[in-house]
Amino acid sequence: MADLTHTFTAGFPVFAFDPPARSTLVTIPAAGFYAQKWTFGEHSGTHMDAPGHFVLGGRLSPEITLQELIAPIVVVDISKRAKDDPNAMVEVDDLTKFERKHGRIPKDAIVAMDSGWADKVDDPLEFKGGPAFPGYNFPGFSAEAALWLAEERDVTGIGVDTLSLDPGNSSTFPVHVDFLATDRYGLENLNNLDKIPPRGATAYVGLIPWEEGSGGPCRVIATW
Repeated sequence: MADLTHTFTAGFPVFAFDPPARSTLVTIPAAGFYAQKWTFGEHSGTHMDAPGHFVLGGRLSPEITLQELIAPIVVVDISKRAKDDPNAMVEVDDLTKFERKHGRIPKDAIVAMDSGWADKVDDPLEFKGGPAFPGYNFPGFSAEAALWLAEERDVTGIGVDTLSLDPGNSSTFPVHVDFLATDRYGLENLNNLDKIPPRGATAYVGLIPWEEGSGGPCRVIATW
C-alpha cells in the first residue's frame, strides 16, 4: 500500500492564485477543542481536475461516479528524460514501450506519469520551474498521448506528479482542453509513484463531492 498524496500544507505550490493558508480558530487550552480555518483554491495540493474544469457543461465533482474513483493504476516512468528536459512529455511511444514490457494498459485505468518531480515539492521555485506563468518548466502529457489513452485504451483518467497535466511551458493547455473534453478526469501533484509497481495496483481516489466543484483536493491511495 502507498499514499500517493502530498500533505496539504499552507504555502503548497499552486499553478495560479494564492497558495493554501490556514489559521487557528480555537485551541484546547482556550476552548476545550482544537480547530483550524483553511483558505485554498480547488486546485491545491494533490487534487482532481474534473471535466468541468475546462469544459463548459462538463461534469463536476459530485457527478464523478464511485466506479471512477476506484481504478487500476499504471505508472509510466519518464524520470530519466525529465532530468535533461524539464518539459519532457509522456508520448505515445512511451505508452507503446510500456505495453511491450508490462502488457496492455487495462480499460478504465488511471495512467500516471512519474517524472521524479514530487521530490521538488518543498521548493516552490524548483517545483514550478520558474517564478511565474508563462515561465514554468515541468513535465506533463502530450495531447497526442492523452487522447490515445482515451480513444485507444478507454482509460478513466491520467495523473501527473507535477502542477499540470500539460507540461509547464504550455500556454494553450491542449491536454486539459481535449482530454477533459472526453469526459475523463486528471489527477495532479501525485506523490510516491516510484513506490508502486508499474502495473497491478489499484487506486482509490478520495474526492470530496464539492458542491459545483471543478475538481478538488483528494486523498489518493494505491494498493496491490
